Amino acid sequence: MDAEDQLPVLQDLQHDLIALANSQLLNVERLWRNLEANIDAFRRLLDKPAKSEASRLQVASGIVEIDGERYAINEEFQVLTIQLAGAVQLDELESARLLSLGAQVTSSYLDRPPLQCAVFHFHKNRETLLQCLRQALRQSQSPESGEAVRALLLQFVTLVLETNDGPARNGSLFLRKCMQEMTGCETWLQTIMDQMQRFVIVGQPQDPVFTEMMEFQKDTLHRQHESLAAIITLLVKGGYTADTDFYHSIEHMRTIDRWGEMTLHYVPILTALTSQYGSSEGGASLRQSRAINTRIMEGRDTQVWALPNLQAAMTAWWLAEYSGCYFDQPTGSPLQGVDLEAEAQIRSEGFFRALRDGAFQCTLSIVSQCQPNDWYNPEKIGMTRSLLGDGPMPSSESATMTTEFQDLIMEQFENFTTAFITNMPDTLRRFKIEEDDLRRRMLSGVQTNLQTGTVDDNGHLERFLLIMSYAYENRPDAAEAFWADPESNLYGFVHWASRRQSTPCISAFCEFFRAISTGQECSIAAQRFLLDESIVSSSRHRRSMSLSWTQIFEELDFYASRIRDNTIAAPPSNLTGGTQLRNVDIEEPESPVMLECYLRLIGHLCRQNQEIRSWILSHPTFRIVDTLFALSVSTMPARVRACVYSVIHAILAEKDLNLGHYIWITLDHWASSVYPQSLQTLSGYRLVKVPNTAAAGEEFTFETIASSYEEANAFVSMLHSLVSPSTNTTRLNDGVQFPEQLGSSYRMPGIEPYVDLALGKVFVDLVPSLGDQPKTRILSLNVFNFIMECLTSFNQDLILIANNSKGAIEESMRSSALTSYTRLHPFNRIMEWLFNDRAVTVLFALTHQNSLDVLKSRPQSPLVVALLRSIELMSQIMRLQSTYLDVVRPFIKTNTTGRSQPVFNPSLASFEDSVSINLHIIVDLALYSGSGHSDLVCASLALLKQLCTSRKLNTLQTSHLGAKTEENRLVSVLLHHDDLEPIRTSFAEALTFDVRELELGPVAESYIVKLAILDFLDVTLSSSPEKPNVAHILLGFGCIGDSLTATGNGLSAEGFSLLHTVRQLVTGYPDSIEDSMLSWSLGLKRKGLHILQTLWSSSLSSANTLAQLREANFLPEMWLQQFMINQRTRWSGISVRDGDILSTEDSVEALDGFLGQRGLLLELASTELRLLTIEEASQRRAEIIPMFLGVLSTEDGNVPTATMFDLLDFLEIDVTDNHIRPETRHLSTPTFEIGTERASDGSIVAYNISLMEQLLELKRNALLRNGRIADPAAEADFHAEAQDVLIYFSRENRHSRLLRTRLATLVSWIDLATLVIESNDVDKAVRRAFTLQALQTLSPKLELYASQDRPEAVIIGRFAQTMLLRLDTIKLTDLTGAGPVNGSRTRNSDDGRQSGNFLQPNPENRRVGDIANDRLFQLFRISLRAIQNAQSTEILREALYNICLRYLAFDDSDTDISINKSQSMRAVVAEGGVLIDIVSDDGYSGEGTCRIAALLLLDALADISLVERSTYVVDALIRTNYLVVLVESIKHIPRELRDSDTADIHSLIALYETKFSLILTISQSRLGATQVTNAGLFSSIRFSGLFAMDFDLGLDIDNPQATQSYYRLLLALLRIVVAIVICRGPQNEQTTNQARGFLTEYRPLMVAIFKRQANIGGLPSGMADSNRFLVELAELFVLLISLSGFMEYEEDKYAQRSQRGGFI
Repeated sequence: MDAEDQLPVLQDLQHDLIALANSQLLNVERLWRNLEANIDAFRRLLDKPAKSEASRLQVASGIVEIDGERYAINEEFQVLTIQLAGAVQLDELESARLLSLGAQVTSSYLDRPPLQCAVFHFHKNRETLLQCLRQALRQSQSPESGEAVRALLLQFVTLVLETNDGPARNGSLFLRKCMQEMTGCETWLQTIMDQMQRFVIVGQPQDPVFTEMMEFQKDTLHRQHESLAAIITLLVKGGYTADTDFYHSIEHMRTIDRWGEMTLHYVPILTALTSQYGSSEGGASLRQSRAINTRIMEGRDTQVWALPNLQAAMTAWWLAEYSGCYFDQPTGSPLQGVDLEAEAQIRSEGFFRALRDGAFQCTLSIVSQCQPNDWYNPEKIGMTRSLLGDGPMPSSESATMTTEFQDLIMEQFENFTTAFITNMPDTLRRFKIEEDDLRRRMLSGVQTNLQTGTVDDNGHLERFLLIMSYAYENRPDAAEAFWADPESNLYGFVHWASRRQSTPCISAFCEFFRAISTGQECSIAAQRFLLDESIVSSSRHRRSMSLSWTQIFEELDFYASRIRDNTIAAPPSNLTGGTQLRNVDIEEPESPVMLECYLRLIGHLCRQNQEIRSWILSHPTFRIVDTLFALSVSTMPARVRACVYSVIHAILAEKDLNLGHYIWITLDHWASSVYPQSLQTLSGYRLVKVPNTAAAGEEFTFETIASSYEEANAFVSMLHSLVSPSTNTTRLNDGVQFPEQLGSSYRMPGIEPYVDLALGKVFVDLVPSLGDQPKTRILSLNVFNFIMECLTSFNQDLILIANNSKGAIEESMRSSALTSYTRLHPFNRIMEWLFNDRAVTVLFALTHQNSLDVLKSRPQSPLVVALLRSIELMSQIMRLQSTYLDVVRPFIKTNTTGRSQPVFNPSLASFEDSVSINLHIIVDLALYSGSGHSDLVCASLALLKQLCTSRKLNTLQTSHLGAKTEENRLVSVLLHHDDLEPIRTSFAEALTFDVRELELGPVAESYIVKLAILDFLDVTLSSSPEKPNVAHILLGFGCIGDSLTATGNGLSAEGFSLLHTVRQLVTGYPDSIEDSMLSWSLGLKRKGLHILQTLWSSSLSSANTLAQLREANFLPEMWLQQFMINQRTRWSGISVRDGDILSTEDSVEALDGFLGQRGLLLELASTELRLLTIEEASQRRAEIIPMFLGVLSTEDGNVPTATMFDLLDFLEIDVTDNHIRPETRHLSTPTFEIGTERASDGSIVAYNISLMEQLLELKRNALLRNGRIADPAAEADFHAEAQDVLIYFSRENRHSRLLRTRLATLVSWIDLATLVIESNDVDKAVRRAFTLQALQTLSPKLELYASQDRPEAVIIGRFAQTMLLRLDTIKLTDLTGAGPVNGSRTRNSDDGRQSGNFLQPNPENRRVGDIANDRLFQLFRISLRAIQNAQSTEILREALYNICLRYLAFDDSDTDISINKSQSMRAVVAEGGVLIDIVSDDGYSGEGTCRIAALLLLDALADISLVERSTYVVDALIRTNYLVVLVESIKHIPRELRDSDTADIHSLIALYETKFSLILTISQSRLGATQVTNAGLFSSIRFSGLFAMDFDLGLDIDNPQATQSYYRLLLALLRIVVAIVICRGPQNEQTTNQARGFLTEYRPLMVAIFKRQANIGGLPSGMADSNRFLVELAELFVLLISLSGFMEYEEDKYAQRSQRGGFI
């Protein structure tokens, strides 16, 4: 049973509308298509069919119709349908459809029961529709949307309301429906509350599923109610309603009998109605407005509302708008003959009656809650509460309002305040008159009134100003409009309201003034206003008549002077509030509030504009810093002191170093109650200090600060700004932000006491004791900001540079010495505190928050921001702890003598120790990663990545007492948590592809989250691929001990696990837009593919991963998606042919990402092919191997694919960097290799550009100090040189990265090609064609890369050797039906590469033998040329030697490939003598197997030379004297064998045999034999003593293997001797004599060999295998005896001796 689900479409539409509101929507046509397609859904939005008996009976019958299809339903489905209908008050048939839909989308709701899923889906669908309609209405009326978009949306609204073709009253009908739905939401919500309350009353435990469903409905009904209210408001503002709707709304409001968030939702409706039908600019006629006015005014007595204060407020809102209708009297209007003055008086009296009934109190209460109140503002909250008095206070539930709705309300109240100022100026003036009169009466009886508390201040003006402050706060556009017209009524109101103000009025006015002075332009306008000195009272009066800087400064100076003259020295009796000021000019209870407002105004303006800060600091008469510290004595209220610190914090914004030092000095003297003499002279301070020492005074001050939230919070914020880097210091961070001798007169210099205050008294002691969550979060946030600034401003690289530099780094630093910098910087003290167990306990407690609260909170709420900062702090600790523990702390201990008092109980050896006892942080971070707040998600994943890759935390532990099973602690805590499935779901949903990301690019929040998740998975898996870790669990695997299991249920079973989502992301995410490859998209896909590669490469997870990939046809899908590239392919807009790709990081990242992705795909193909071979899955191999060759078999037939040679297109991309290292004049000293990333062979992989910038900055400082940079021109030259250097090394890094990735991709390609060649599933003809095509394609690349000394040449060379070996096993006669050998250019013909389908018959196979020979000879010549290249390395030459050897060996192989030896010899001769010289050099001094390969090649060349009767090779060896060296090396064989390790003997024997083989080949020609003899062969043999051993005496060799090696050496040498004798002939007397002498000299060895061969005396134990060597040795000795006539010679010699010495 499948029902169509419209929710995803509606959610896409909602995203587009939100993007439109944020000016981020690029595809308006898609928006219109979606709007038009869902018009019917919007029309039916409020037409919810009610339950009916007919539908119920239809369900009970067991047959229902859903979307035109009839279905039979079982009894369980019927019961659930009836339950669902009752739960959502919906028609039973519609409920059946909804239940069917809920069963389909259970995976989206974490496998909850279908009934619950259906309820969730129903509400989400309604809520999304309402949100979309709300957004569409809002944007249709927004001037920022543009004319075309507004017209489009207006058309949509008319289609929904059907006002275009239908009656005009359709808008009103829709409004009435919305109002009814609001009532329905209220009733529904009350029913839910009653149901939940019943469980509480009876004490019955609630079902978790029921509770979750009820809580969800509560939240969504609140949001739906708000959306309905916003829709009604926008309908009214858009003119879609009639005056009857006003009456209907009033009637409805009469019935509301309690305050709550639902009630507040009606406020913008009322204000919009009053504006629309009461304003002269609205949509009502004057007659209609007068009728409404009559109804409202008469209703005050006859139709009293259940909430009379709300009725009074609505009356005031109406009168403010309605009074504007009477300024003009057009002819024929209903005003003819009406007494306007009398009516105006009635309206004024009516307004004052509304005020007496609490209109302003109600309005102030509403606006105070509609502003986001997350950020605790004690000053404004206190003022608001004092002005509310006993008035009504609405519920605080308004915190759940959306920001858009709050803006809507504030916009309406902005209109109200504007209307009141414009339309009722006389009433406004009456406020001021009555207030002045009341103030005079109060002052005349001040003592009595204050003592008795009988002062009666109506406060209407103060409330109105405070209402205006709320209406304009955080709305810079409204504030700019306020200041835009100096001639407007609003501007005049500011001037009027600022005159002759009472103390309470000044406070309220300052709050209002703050609200309209936010932003650069508004703050400058406010500055000009305060500088206006046109109305100033006499100097003998303490206050001016109008608010100005002069008045503010005079007030502050006045109180500062009174404090200096009258402050009592005793400590305050109440540290949190301070004592009352005494002997003040006028003791007004509001004076502290007024001071707070003045200070808040100063601080606000200073934060907004640098010009204002500079003006205040440079004021000729007002010394703001001195005055502020004078006002911060302990006898002042704590809130005033907090405002003082806030002003200093604002002044320090964008501070320079001198200002920072000055305030540090002043602060330190103030804290210790010791002021500098200059300050005493200037300001005449006379402070009586309670403590009698500076240290005690400092301690007393800090105790006072830490006893109050407001003061501590402001003070820590001030400290944060003091330690922040100054604007006139460089990014080098090579100095501290305070004087190095700060506080040295009475303690150790530095700011450690301030660090101890912030982290000890405030963070450790005060924060946990607050209890109030908003205060706790805000205070902890400011402490975190202070800590983070101290940590991030410490430059640990300076120590690294100092340890690697030849000169003294102090010459270039701002600090006096590196030791001073390290010791004084707050980094050390901060880290010491962060390893304190109490501080860590508080930190972990603050990081542990309710994930649902986090999810519901705004991104900028204190909860989210403080949580984000705490996580960032933990991440910073993890990153810096090794620096602190291993570098800084030992450095300080070694280089400093005096130390301050250590932090109490720094008990942690590492931060991981604290994590191990707070493992809940793992689950918390995983939950926060699904919060939807992108910054928090990224920070949580970054910390989670650090914890999951820590070796200390990822150790195995026994899971149960006495059990043998062990598991990772982090895995265990996550695996056994109840929220594991929601966590997995949130990760999977975050990785779901959204096409809108392509429009926003890498700045899209969803893309940023995807990248963070993939980075976490990639790094975590790579850190321990063979052990279960958190990433495995999140991907959907189960875990038992140290092995993974495949979960067969939940998200994995439905194909929605994180692993499935990663796979879908890799296959579904696009690579390019408009034919330009995107760096950010390719990087994302590459990271996802690397995650899969880590999984399929690990024995722990490969089986499960590859099984899933096979099931999803991942490899064929990816192979079909491969895009062919060439020189014109654009990489982030730049092609290799048309631009310098290395000049931009984006282009390099794009190409690097493409190459990396291609390499990983090839690696997957290789892995799959290997595994299929192991599994003997021949059918599967037969399916995928053709895909590599150009054809993919599918159910629909064969599909052409890219061949493997098509995927070699990346070799055609030229990434050569011809950028020359710049010549520099100033930068000869710095060592840029410090901190470089190096490969295993020591070569530089990447330069550290960040460290390089610091080195350049240090060099600049040194040049400035020694005078080498003495003018701006020299400094400009240095800057230009530095930029050239940075550009060069940045290019080097990019170039190196590209080359490494290309090499890895080539290796992957060759690996796969090798497997294809060696696969038994590939026909021999296809294999031969493939091999020859590979030779043709790669041979030119081999020559190119060999000339550039690129490592690719070695890889290609070794692969060519493999291909030649495979050709050696295939005969050309096997090529029947082979694919293209010469190749058909079927793909990417632009670059000239040849490829084709190797499975198609090739008509040219008759010539394949000639083609093969030609290509092999071409490879041979390329190899010969490459050997001679000056850039070639031994490793490359060895590969080339092997290629040549394999080529020359073809004539002796079992194939029908035959080489033309004459042609080969001519090729060798053509290369000249340099070739033989290089090969000879490698044969003499080469390393390892390269030496043997060179000797083998010389042997092969000598053999060809012998066949071709050429003396070229022998002559070359004679010319280089290599032949003599070769022969003389025989002398040293015994010594070399004795000096070598046992492990090297085998390779030495192989080397000797190779040498002897070469000598033997040379000796087979007459010239060669002569030269070998002349080189001293026989003398070398004699010197070596190899033949001097007597077997009869026994060999001193116990190892039979060694004995065989000895026989092999004898055999090789004896072959050479025999060859020489044979070659030179028996007629050569000299040779014959040498042979006879050889036999005579080594007769004992010869006789012993004969005996052994005849088995006389038997063979020693283990020597049976040596018999074959003995046989050949005996045969060679016999041959030598025969050739030399040794027997005859001996007989003649014996006869001659007998004749000379005979007795006969």
